[in-house]
Amino acid sequence: MAFLKTKERSKERFSLLLLDLEEYYFEQHTALQLGASSTKDRKVRGSFKVCSKSLIFDPEDFAEPILKIPLRECKKIEVVDQNENRFEIEDHACDVNVPLNINCVLPTQGDKRFNFELEVWNKTEDVVQTLLQLHRASCLDKLGDQTAMIEANLQSRLARSSFDKHSFQSVSEGPHMECTAEMVLPLVSNPGHVCITDEGLYFQPLNGYPEQVIQIKLHEVLRIYKRRHGLRPLGLEVFCTENDSCSDIYLKFYNTADRDEVYYYIATFLENHLMEHTAESYMLQWQRGHLSNYQYLLHLNNLADRSCNDLSQYPILPWVLADYTSPHLDLTNSATFRDLTKPIGALNKERLERLLARYRGMPEPSFMYGSHYSSPGYVLFYLVRVAPEHMLSLQNGRYDHADRMFNSIHETWKNCLEGATDFKELIPEFYGDDPSFLENKFSIDLGRRQNGSSINEVNLPPWSSDANDFLQKHKIALESQYVSENLHEWIDLVFGYKQRGCEAVASHNVFHPLTYEGGIDCDSIDDPDQRIAMLTQILEFGQTPTQLFTVPHPQRITPRFHSMTQSSTCSSEDTSFEDLTEESRKLAWGNMEQLEVLSTHKIHKEAVTGIAVTRDGASIFATSQDSTIKMFSKELKEFQRSMSFSNMALSSCLMLPDDNTVACSSWDNNVYFYSIPYGRRQDTLMGHDDAVSQMCWYGDQLYTASWDSTVKVWLRDPDNQSRSKRCSLELLYEFEHESGVNAVALNPAGTLLVTGCKGGTVCIWDAGSYGLLQQVQCHSGTIHHISFSSDSRHVLSTGADCCLKVIDVQTGTVMSSVRAEEEMRCFCWDGNTVLSGSQSGDLLLWDLLSNTLTKRIPAHSGDPVTAMWMNEQCSSVITGGEDRQIIFWKIAT
Repeated sequence: MAFLKTKERSKERFSLLLLDLEEYYFEQHTALQLGASSTKDRKVRGSFKVCSKSLIFDPEDFAEPILKIPLRECKKIEVVDQNENRFEIEDHACDVNVPLNINCVLPTQGDKRFNFELEVWNKTEDVVQTLLQLHRASCLDKLGDQTAMIEANLQSRLARSSFDKHSFQSVSEGPHMECTAEMVLPLVSNPGHVCITDEGLYFQPLNGYPEQVIQIKLHEVLRIYKRRHGLRPLGLEVFCTENDSCSDIYLKFYNTADRDEVYYYIATFLENHLMEHTAESYMLQWQRGHLSNYQYLLHLNNLADRSCNDLSQYPILPWVLADYTSPHLDLTNSATFRDLTKPIGALNKERLERLLARYRGMPEPSFMYGSHYSSPGYVLFYLVRVAPEHMLSLQNGRYDHADRMFNSIHETWKNCLEGATDFKELIPEFYGDDPSFLENKFSIDLGRRQNGSSINEVNLPPWSSDANDFLQKHKIALESQYVSENLHEWIDLVFGYKQRGCEAVASHNVFHPLTYEGGIDCDSIDDPDQRIAMLTQILEFGQTPTQLFTVPHPQRITPRFHSMTQSSTCSSEDTSFEDLTEESRKLAWGNMEQLEVLSTHKIHKEAVTGIAVTRDGASIFATSQDSTIKMFSKELKEFQRSMSFSNMALSSCLMLPDDNTVACSSWDNNVYFYSIPYGRRQDTLMGHDDAVSQMCWYGDQLYTASWDSTVKVWLRDPDNQSRSKRCSLELLYEFEHESGVNAVALNPAGTLLVTGCKGGTVCIWDAGSYGLLQQVQCHSGTIHHISFSSDSRHVLSTGADCCLKVIDVQTGTVMSSVRAEEEMRCFCWDGNTVLSGSQSGDLLLWDLLSNTLTKRIPAHSGDPVTAMWMNEQCSSVITGGEDRQIIFWKIAT
């Protein structure tokens, strides 16, 4: 079980679950209970615990029952003998029934009078006065008045105490701040003091339970999340393990300012920038297969305020299978799976029609479903076998009726399809590795059904041999092709744009208004009793996750090729050249850190601005600010030709598909075409009113970007070249921009065009219809370079603001942002990894999945890298810089 971390059950009988809802445990004293057994003079030693609504005596002798006395039932609390530290409590009730954990005896029965003797001298009077004060609060008629008085008592206690700085792990630690907070656990919370230092985060419980101090080392923190707790922005959850669904600590602060200060202080110690932890960045990783479906869903739950420490907001995972009766599970048959485009309540057409008929006749605010897909009751329904004490605490010391207990996977699924009020989804444990929640390892008596059968282990589908086998196949189903292709539809319902509004209505996905974030402001309710009742209803009924996406979620990218191992077993007819090329690219990028210099050549008088290479790699062309294009022979390793077109800088160069022509753009507003076979200028295109910055080519069309705020599309007509026109290109279309265009690129299919402007705007265009698809203001300065990913789903840009930005083509969302220490003028990327040229002259290798710089490779000796070329197999790289050099690189094997 996630929130128990499947650890060994504690041998200690006392638990915060013995407390009532919203009750606090304040302090404890070693005490003796007098006359607690048939031998009247016998003294039973134990721990006397003062709580906000009761007092609890926990005997050391496990043969003696835990005693819980509700303060509301007491009619007298007084000191009997000051010298002996003895006091007496008289209780109205003869029986004291309390929900205990499975190691306890229940119920407690005994005398109406309870005598206690404290072992600490001079404490009796204080304890009695505290009990009397809490007794008065418990006897108030209005729940709001009770809560206010108890809260005042708590805050008074916290104010009188402070964090014990002797608890620091090092004498050199310096405290940054201290405040009060509560540690949140399933169904309970524990007040105390938070202290954050330059080395750790500490929490010291007011009552010293379960330990005197809890420490989190800041350098071990991997993730932190702000949480909405009790509908208010007061929570903070800290994770020190990447793959564990349970956090190391969940704190609820008493004001948002304290929470935010602790959050931002811890954030400064994280290796990765906070932008990493966004729904869009995780979506990018998931789309590309770097996160499993299970991992992605856990991350979305985390971002949507779902926590294993808060049963009212426990993580939600979908039912993905619809077949729990077949002897064999067929994951190749779509009928095996649940329809992920619909919520649970809409899967059964007949039931949905009844619900819609009621919905249409309902006064506002109307809703389709009277219960939610996740609530504390539903979570503990699944987990009763591993957390019986939580179920007992939630249900006042009783289990549910045996016929309503979790007894069978098939019956539970059937009830979710047919039940009038059952619309629950699953929890992460159904896709985990621990089958304990399906077994009855503690031999708990969960009752008998009407047919006489006892509730023991959960009945599994015929296609699973045991609980471990069920989990294994269930996990495989979650990661299957069908689920991977359709999971985005379920995400739209639970975390996305179909969660609210007209899309929710159209998708039959409308729940009670109180379940939605912002559905009601409890602080605006003046009557404290009504406010508390409303909050309790919201917490017990269930809460819809925080909405993460407001536009349709993109589909996962499914693999187009086999792995190298799989391909090696296929025949040559089954293995295409494209597959092998794709594999070679993946292998090359995986080894990009091994990039090493082959040779260095200084062939220009000023900065290199562009590099083009013939298809066979034999001839390399480089343009420069010295206004020349120069040809270099890779085989001979020497400069061979030079051509000057104008007296102004050349800004870029491009090899045309015929492999015989190089196009060169110039600051003199022209594009020049150089014939390789003839060694001379072939054409001149005079088409812009300002410098031409970059170019790209697809099919028979040339795209030229200019500082005159346009990108022009030109059609080449080789049959008419040089007959009646100076240039063989005709203008087809002109893309207008608000500022000069400094970068341009086409996607591999030539269907999409992306442009980057001097003002920092990225524009994505339909290259067929010339329509504007997205316009994103994502940089604060000039965009230097821009490029599509190989699958055309994303665009990467670099700018003068030192940022790398990934944009989702479909939604126009900035999915990832990395801020470097310096500008990057050029780059190559594979969708996940970026090799960029920096202002300092180094090559920088970036991992976009973690937004981290993984390698810095010395290159151009302190002068900026200004141009970069990479071959199709991604195994060879050429760079040019302001040091006037070109450098040849290869990946070391």
